Amino acid sequence: MEGLPVAVRRIERKEYLEKLIAFRDKNIIKIITGVRRCGKSTLMEMYQDYLRKNGVSGEQIVAVNLEDYDFYDLREPKALHAYIKERLVQDKMTYVFLDEVQHCDDFAGVLDSLFIKKNVDLYVTGSNAYMLSSEIATLISGRYVEIRMLPLSFKEYVMSTGNMQELGKKYVTYLENSSFPYTLELAGRPKEIRDYLDGIYNTIVVKDIAKRNKFPDTMMLESIVRFLFDSIGSPLSTKKIADTMTSNGRKIDTKTVEKYLDALMESYIIYQAKRYNIKGKQYLKTLEKYYVVDIGLRYMLLGARSADVGHILENVVYLELIRRGYDVYVGRLDELEVDFVAMDYKRITYYQVAASVRDEQTLRRELAPLQKINDHYPKFLLTLDEDPEGDYEGIRRVNALEWLMGMTEI
Repeated sequence: MEGLPVAVRRIERKEYLEKLIAFRDKNIIKIITGVRRCGKSTLMEMYQDYLRKNGVSGEQIVAVNLEDYDFYDLREPKALHAYIKERLVQDKMTYVFLDEVQHCDDFAGVLDSLFIKKNVDLYVTGSNAYMLSSEIATLISGRYVEIRMLPLSFKEYVMSTGNMQELGKKYVTYLENSSFPYTLELAGRPKEIRDYLDGIYNTIVVKDIAKRNKFPDTMMLESIVRFLFDSIGSPLSTKKIADTMTSNGRKIDTKTVEKYLDALMESYIIYQAKRYNIKGKQYLKTLEKYYVVDIGLRYMLLGARSADVGHILENVVYLELIRRGYDVYVGRLDELEVDFVAMDYKRITYYQVAASVRDEQTLRRELAPLQKINDHYPKFLLTLDEDPEGDYEGIRRVNALEWLMGMTEI
């Protein structure tokens, strides 16, 4: 399904577009990263439309998609550099867009050379975090800003439907149909959606990860992906993963597991949440949690049998916090755990996530970690319960779907 046409309907990714507009003409490389098919190329097209509507001529826009076979020869760095250099407009700003730039061997050298030229505004996308690995980041250090892109948020998905009614039903279809933008074009066609997601999965795991990293055992890699998808929101260590694989008859050591995990995170299909000691204000190095970039991919791989409502909601909330610009950790407070400690440059916000807390015992259990935190930062309990907002000595219980829609004041 890789060859599917570009979606007819373009969802306005307003927040990402506004970030690009804010950095327009600034002397900095704009690097948009994110999993394949999350909408990076479409975002660049939208931004180019914005430029044209705001006085930029067609000749001032140079766009190259290195996944397009028409530009295959430009994967050679000197050829790419020469192609762009020939098209720079004298005494006017030229806006250069390089899509999936990681396909060019020395793209960092090309970017560095273009950056030092006058009147060049650079925009780049990539589907692998390797492109910002230490040696590359060193070469363009201080010269780029990273804009991390994810598939559609729940709010973007709901807005695409034309109204904000029946949030509960839309949440279910959001999970089942996937948050990848093109699946909106396949609404009501579950088999086509499954085939499309299978194509994304195979491209990322089999082609991108296994081929690029020269992993000889693709079946082992897929086994680890399945295990991680099935264990979202559960504390894991490389040893636990290795022991589980070995007990299932597939022997693997912890160092190899670590390589697989790094590769999966580099491709943005898996996200890792490290642990944070709230009392000691220390970052912990063991028992991280993992979340998948799209629940639809999880359903495609594991089926509905793994529909753990609480952990799935936790996954959705984690990704939303990332979208909102937070650094997100799993909180540890003595023997208790806070689902998420969300940090930005201003403050810390604590989140506990549960499918339902209508049972009094469950409510007490979920409140306990938040009640033990001895500071005055905001504390939230997010649930799917359709009840009026509650307050427990400063801990706010709110409906998770309303929070995802931005309807809750923070």
